[in-house]
Amino acid sequence: MSEKYFSKNKNGDFYLPGQEIKIGKSISFCSNEAAKDPLTSCKNRLCFAIFCFCAVYMVICLRLFDVCLNGNYISRSREYVAASTTGSPIKRADIVDRNGTILATSLPTVNLYANPKKVFAPKKAARELHKILPELSEESLYDKLTHKGKFVYLKRNLTPSQQYQINALGIPGLDFENGEKRVYPHQNLFAQVLGSTDIDNNGVSGIERELNERLVQSDIPLQLTVDAGIQDTIREFLIEGCKKYSALGATAILMDVQTSEIIAMVSVPDYDPNNIKVESERALFNMATKGVYEPGSVLKVFNTAMSLESGKVKVNEKFDATQPLKLKYNVIKDYRGENRWLSVPEILVYSSNIGSARMALKAGGTEQRNFLEKIGFFHELNVEVAERGTPLVPKRWGDGTIATVAFGYGIAVSPLHVITGFSAVVNGGIYHNPTLVKTDKKEEGHRVISYNTSKAMRKLLRLVVTDGSGKRANIAGYEIAGKTGTANKLSDNGKYVDKKVRTTFVSTFPASDPKYAFLMMMDEPKATKETWGFVTAGWNTVPTAGKILTAIAPQLNLKANYDLDELRRARIIEASYSK
Repeated sequence: MSEKYFSKNKNGDFYLPGQEIKIGKSISFCSNEAAKDPLTSCKNRLCFAIFCFCAVYMVICLRLFDVCLNGNYISRSREYVAASTTGSPIKRADIVDRNGTILATSLPTVNLYANPKKVFAPKKAARELHKILPELSEESLYDKLTHKGKFVYLKRNLTPSQQYQINALGIPGLDFENGEKRVYPHQNLFAQVLGSTDIDNNGVSGIERELNERLVQSDIPLQLTVDAGIQDTIREFLIEGCKKYSALGATAILMDVQTSEIIAMVSVPDYDPNNIKVESERALFNMATKGVYEPGSVLKVFNTAMSLESGKVKVNEKFDATQPLKLKYNVIKDYRGENRWLSVPEILVYSSNIGSARMALKAGGTEQRNFLEKIGFFHELNVEVAERGTPLVPKRWGDGTIATVAFGYGIAVSPLHVITGFSAVVNGGIYHNPTLVKTDKKEEGHRVISYNTSKAMRKLLRLVVTDGSGKRANIAGYEIAGKTGTANKLSDNGKYVDKKVRTTFVSTFPASDPKYAFLMMMDEPKATKETWGFVTAGWNTVPTAGKILTAIAPQLNLKANYDLDELRRARIIEASYSK
């Protein structure tokens, strides 16, 4: 009977009221009904979530503890800044001098830019950025941060400190871009030679512009012919000379006469290409290559060489300089003339305008014109700087032109034209194009005068320094030979002004075996008590050039020869008058 009431109903799970239901512990937690209970599932998920939150909080607490003790966050931030700046490859090659000294190089840097659409609080962001970048006004930063586009530069070439501080602000929409900055370690020293680059590191002047393609397509350093040490010496004396004689500016060029490699080329006033802020536009102007001027009496060097080379004029021949030379449209006079017949050496030593004009007229205009063209006076020089001057040449070549060009007027060329042609006159007669880039390939050049004419010219030019207007550059032991020139400047109304002059001295050394040529020009030097009121080249440019040559000759490894006694000097003078 009891089995009837306590046994399971055979028809299924149906039990009579009062029947005892016994549930085993083994199946109480395995029942599908219990697993599908919503309350149980919720409790399980809640427990799992609490466990995860606890784990996350534990990780955060451990991280904060680590940062407080070790400061790893700061070091990692600095590592991030370093990684972002060193990862950028340099795209512009270095420029070095003939000895490998770096003249221009590029350093990795970063630029700050913004996506204005992602900057949520531009006013606050501008205020915070202004604190780090005080050179940028808060208003300009705000204008950029509210720009309509998706990209705008805020500041280029950030310092690592600035990048770290900006990165620490955590402002959305700000980011950094890898870049490079052109740096000139010697500042003003090679300003006009090297030039500079723009904000995108593209060359805009000097060698940087002329050889821009070479500098960006190769990472091999570009080696120049210049010498940083000699350049520095020349620049120092040039600035001193300008200050002493209150000149508006000056330029100097040192050249290897055998190759026309430019060892030094200085133009003052100058500027710092690292930060182009100049007081006047003159500082940006390269007087050595861009400016074209009437050279004055230094052109008598080429007139004499041309006359001797033509065969129509002999060294011992004399010309009438007793009175002014009257032509159809002008009268040619001498400055402090000798008023007598002068030989060819005397015409050069005393710088006679009359004698030079008569020599040129005898040689002929065709000879004169062809010679000047051969030494490059009719075209722009192919030198590796962007600033190159084009000579001003007379259209008509009559007697008036022949006579005036003979003593340095009527034609305008750059100082680089003068020294390049001068090198050809003294090196044996071979003309080479001037260059600033060092190369293993030697240019053959072309002959402009014979070796004998060149040898005779060296002797005549030596006389100018020993007995003429170049005496203040007669440095013992180095056999300086050269020629002075003083050219009056034109006024605004087209007339020449007496006291406004450009003074030039072009020279070579040693005269017996020329290795180098040196040219110096000063713009509007003023008279002083020391010059006795004179402004001609012999009183200002020549003594300054003498100081420069004294200083750079040892730097060029030229040994002074003090065995040049009076007997040898007399023989040189005597030979210059012989046939």
